[in-house]
Amino acid sequence: MSQLDVTTLNQKFAIPGQLEFTEDESGLIIARIANKQAQSTISLQGAHVMTFEPAGEKPVIWLSPAAKLVRGKSIRGGVPICWPWFGAHATDSTFPGHGFARTVPWQVVASEALSDGSTRITFELPQSSIPSAQLPHACRVRNIVTIGKEMIVELVTENTGQIMFEIGEALHTYFAISDVDKIRITGLEGCAYLDKVGDWQRKTQADAITITAEIDRLYVDTDSDCLIVDSGHKRCIRIAKRGSLSTVVWNPWVEKAAKMGDFGSDTGYRGMVCVESANAAENVVKVAAGATHSLHVVYSIEKI
Repeated sequence: MSQLDVTTLNQKFAIPGQLEFTEDESGLIIARIANKQAQSTISLQGAHVMTFEPAGEKPVIWLSPAAKLVRGKSIRGGVPICWPWFGAHATDSTFPGHGFARTVPWQVVASEALSDGSTRITFELPQSSIPSAQLPHACRVRNIVTIGKEMIVELVTENTGQIMFEIGEALHTYFAISDVDKIRITGLEGCAYLDKVGDWQRKTQADAITITAEIDRLYVDTDSDCLIVDSGHKRCIRIAKRGSLSTVVWNPWVEKAAKMGDFGSDTGYRGMVCVESANAAENVVKVAAGATHSLHVVYSIEKI
């Protein structure tokens, strides 16, 4: 029986009162975590965190009400994994944007109830899910998700071969906000960025980021924490990262969101913003033979 069978998964990895596996009507398998500190859902396709809601808080992670769970398609919202490249492939436009990791099956390889009350689950990208034409290198890739008062996501790339290879990557995290008019994003003041909306011109961020139109910016050479200051929800979402030198800020605004078709209502874009911890552009990562690279992000709430 395949490990991707719900019965087998529950026999091997369920944690009574904390973690169980169910099958969505689409046929996708979902890990459901509910402990005293938080609840979360994670799709095994893409090892894709879909929701995270600490106890007593509004959701931290945004999942579109019109998100479609379909085999082989990325889910709108949550924490899609962009790997092993970010954006378009550098040399082959037929390869999928943002890589293949977010749309292929991952395996569960471990689960653990931690002493602090949080729940950890570890996913691994099986060799059968890695198209050799798109990544002709020996590697081991894991996504380690810890759900508690904070959410911790760690994307680990291990080069198990004899040749150095290069990766681009991002945790393309969608955050739930009260309204796009009521937030500002701090932590990127003074940083250089490439402005996709402005023909990839290189610019410098002066002050805190506010959003009044489509925004798609790739900030480079920054390992700083970012804060989404949300006056409507009277909270800050802190994004604290290690192993990342790029940050992407994205909101499609009204026209682009309408064309996508899976943002929900005409105003769905107003309730989300993406602040992505990444390694892209000049910050792509070279992983030496035998070496391991970790992209580690902690998401937490602070009251204001």
